[in-house]
Amino acid sequence: MAAAEAQPDGDPQMSDGGGEPVPQPLAPGANLIVPVAGVTADRLTDTFTDSRAAGARHHDAIDIMAPAGTPVMAAASGSVEKLFTSDEGGKTVYIRSGDGNWIYYYAHLQSYAPGLAEGQAVRAGQRIASVGSTGNADPAAPHLHFAVMAMAPGEQWHEGAAVNPYPLLTGQR
Repeated sequence: MAAAEAQPDGDPQMSDGGGEPVPQPLAPGANLIVPVAGVTADRLTDTFTDSRAAGARHHDAIDIMAPAGTPVMAAASGSVEKLFTSDEGGKTVYIRSGDGNWIYYYAHLQSYAPGLAEGQAVRAGQRIASVGSTGNADPAAPHLHFAVMAMAPGEQWHEGAAVNPYPLLTGQR
């Protein structure tokens, strides 16, 4: 398993365990790491405003398609705020940024990384889970549902205002 390493220029990279750095898929101008191993920013599709539930709501996230079991990595450093299972999201992880201003939400997960626990600090690029199709996801289309929420002081893990993650991952404004 690869491990995240801090680089002198501040860009996270992965190590293959033998000391060879493997660059993370961080697009020029992007603020977040693409959180699915092997997926580059140019393969992402902006589904933030797509309708869901027969038009009853917006998606407020993007779906990153990948085979079941593909490693999911923390898009940014922070701490695990909540590990939660729901009917819609299935197995989920909520990570709060170090400054408390952001929640990064990962859903439809097949499994958590071994030892992942609430309150645990995570680094950008650290493996936190595996892609799956839990919750209301189509079993024939495993993917990571990834959302970003801007948090006001005092808001809990399930609150916040949805922010489109696509430009944060791709550097496209």
